[in-house]
Order: sequence, then structure tokens, then C-alpha cells
Amino acid sequence: MFELISQIFKYIFILIIYLFIISILRLMYLDIKTMNKKSSSIDAAYLKVVNRLDTLDFKMQEYYILKGKVTIGRSSRASISIRDNFVSKNHAVITESKNSFFLEDLDSANGTFLNGEKVEDIIELKNGDRLGIGLIQFIFVDNRG
Repeated sequence: MFELISQIFKYIFILIIYLFIISILRLMYLDIKTMNKKSSSIDAAYLKVVNRLDTLDFKMQEYYILKGKVTIGRSSRASISIRDNFVSKNHAVITESKNSFFLEDLDSANGTFLNGEKVEDIIELKNGDRLGIGLIQFIFVDNRG
């Protein structure tokens, strides 16, 4: 009798492990599927946050669409508001001009970084550029046709 019960528990335990593995694989598949949909379905230029959003002490969107003049800073009036103590109230601005986007640091205390180098002047953004502001890392994506 004891052997029969132990066999039943063994098979139930194995079944639970398989269901757990299948659910994890399903979640990974859905996560990858939605990532590809979001990035390919946006026909615009945007900044995608590289940081894991769940590790931040403040709320941020996954991506920010760029149009016209976009201000970045700690201020609530900024187009992209970052509640990070390392970000100045008016930290940087991205301006669209002649179908290109240009990044300018607004004399921020901790600086703005493009591909690891401090931005000293107005600089044109290229697809795939990495933008660092405070603790936040962005990737500039230009999906315009």
C-alpha cells in the first residue's frame, strides 16, 4: 500500500515539474513575442528604455516616441520626466530638424552621455545610439520609412 501511494506521489510531482517548466517556457515565448511586436510596429523614432523597469525606484514607460522638441529632466513639465536624483530639472533636449534628431545637453550637473561619451555640443542621433541620462540608459530607434 505504501509503495502504491509513493508511486502516485512521484508521478504527481513529476507532472507538477513539467507543468511548471511549460508555464515558464510559455511566459518566455509571450514576452519575446510582445517585444518583437512593439519594436517593429512603431513606425516612428523613439527612445527605448534599456534598464529593467522593475529595478527602478520610479515609474517609467518602456519607450518614448520622439516628435518635434522633446525635453528630458526631473521636472514634471519635461516631456520625459525621470525622477532620478542624478538627473537635472532640465537635463537635455532632443529636437527634430530636417528629418533628423539632435541631442543637446542643457548644462546638466551630471552630464548626458551618447555611446559612453559625454555630450559637449549638439549632436545628431543615429539609429542604435545609446543615450545615458542619470541612471537611465536609452537606445535611439528610428523606424520611420
